[in-house]
Amino acid sequence: MSSVNDTGVMVEVRGLTMRFGGLTALDSLDMRIREGEILGLLGPNGSGKTTFFNVLTGLYKASGGSIRYRGEEVIGKSPQEIYRGGVARTFQRSRLSLPLTVFDNIVIGDYQHMRHGLGFNLFRRKAFRAEYDAYVDKVKGLLEIFSPPLVARLFEPVETFTMIDRRRIEVCRALMSQPRLLLLDEPSAGMTHDETHELMNDILDVRGKLKSLSVVLIEHEMNVIERITDRCVVLNYGKKIAEGTYAQITADPDVQTAYLGEEAA
Repeated sequence: MSSVNDTGVMVEVRGLTMRFGGLTALDSLDMRIREGEILGLLGPNGSGKTTFFNVLTGLYKASGGSIRYRGEEVIGKSPQEIYRGGVARTFQRSRLSLPLTVFDNIVIGDYQHMRHGLGFNLFRRKAFRAEYDAYVDKVKGLLEIFSPPLVARLFEPVETFTMIDRRRIEVCRALMSQPRLLLLDEPSAGMTHDETHELMNDILDVRGKLKSLSVVLIEHEMNVIERITDRCVVLNYGKKIAEGTYAQITADPDVQTAYLGEEAA
């Protein structure tokens, strides 16, 4: 298991509540995300995990409570502002544009720094070419971390790639903006056990190279959680029912009842 970097708290969540009509998806949630750690966010389907991601990234506006990211309140900010502040994510369902190339899909992740003006693209051709070449180098560098063979296929359409390579491309796109906090929503969905193992190796490699990067991982594969997380938070019906290391949360009777069920028994 990887080690925890306790240099500070990156995200402080207090009393976070999210209601959809009569349904309470998050119920007075308190939690912290530390700088440099890999945090596992666990719970049965419908427990509020993805809702938390959506609130943290500004897709939903919380009904109550507070999220402070690096000391600043997040609730009320737009997704673009939160993204520019250093929060990036992937989604459970792929958001790649399959007809576009690997390069096109990844470079979109750094749109906030691109110069999009028509005048720049048409009349400053040398500057445009220099920026383009810089992005090619940056994308190649990210792909080298995940899977060097992908570098040779940089300009092939994504639709020709396997599921694990598509997941790698999605994570690379999220990393293009050089985030401080990376949210991964079930990255192993649709993959085999061996592919999942490979992808987790990739994520650990990234974490080893980017020491200050915090990662929050939603994942149902418990062997994955045990292997790569420093700490876990378990939700059930929007409430936090346990927090601690993998060993601590799997020994908790409430977790065994709510999440592990017969497997724990």
